Amino acid sequence: METTGYIHSIDSFGSVDGPGVRFVTFLQGCHMRCRYCHNPDTWKLANADAVSEQPISENAAQAHANTVQNTASDSAAPSSVCNYKEMTPSALIRQALRYKRYWGKEGGITVSGGEPLLQIDFMNELFRLAKENGVGTVLDTAGQPFTRENPFFSKLTDLMENTDLVMLDLKHIDPEKHRALTGHSNENILAFARYLNEIGKPMWIRHVLVPGVTDDNENLHGIRAFLDTLSNVKKVEVLPYHTLGIYKWESLGIPYTLKDVDPPTAESVKRAEEILGCQK
Repeated sequence: METTGYIHSIDSFGSVDGPGVRFVTFLQGCHMRCRYCHNPDTWKLANADAVSEQPISENAAQAHANTVQNTASDSAAPSSVCNYKEMTPSALIRQALRYKRYWGKEGGITVSGGEPLLQIDFMNELFRLAKENGVGTVLDTAGQPFTRENPFFSKLTDLMENTDLVMLDLKHIDPEKHRALTGHSNENILAFARYLNEIGKPMWIRHVLVPGVTDDNENLHGIRAFLDTLSNVKKVEVLPYHTLGIYKWESLGIPYTLKDVDPPTAESVKRAEEILGCQK
């Protein structure tokens, strides 16, 4: 019997989630509670037994993060706003292959979230089928589920065999500020980046630039110093903070704590790109 995946949404012609034109699948379920998340409707775990390899083990260190965690618990999210559908890997790859002629040499499929590593059995089957059909694969992840303990680690090792590129979000370099921002520390996320470096897996780094939260010199230079310890980083992207997802927070009844924060200026983005070594 095939593994079932819990799908939040699909973008048939994605152009910003990996190289070339891509079939982008967003999976349902995430343990992190990022203050600026523009898809809080992906947080709810569709089936806790099926998608969770480990429980949420850390609480937010700050009051705002505690509020988000409690308000956005699985049972609190209205089902009318957290719609998802179930698909098998073979059904999803058949749908993706309809668009293969548009991908060119660089395109393929990208799986994002939510957090795709929470559905690692589904990911393994999907990427295996993708490679059997000559399809390029990209994993877009925050890395939070990472552990070297089994069964997760052995499954991740298998997944990497069929993964061409990992796009990793680095939210903040300081572990406590990361916890205040997302509800979790970042030690295992940085460990995940080091693991990808150990196995030589190509990696793109993304960093969301939030004025007053992630745009300070200490954070940006800290991220750059960490990246300098890695040899597998092929690209670094700065993603300017935006407020386009606030309506989803309001629909879910979750307090949004960054209402008074404006998007970064073009000058601020350029400065961050220079520090992080982004290449156009």
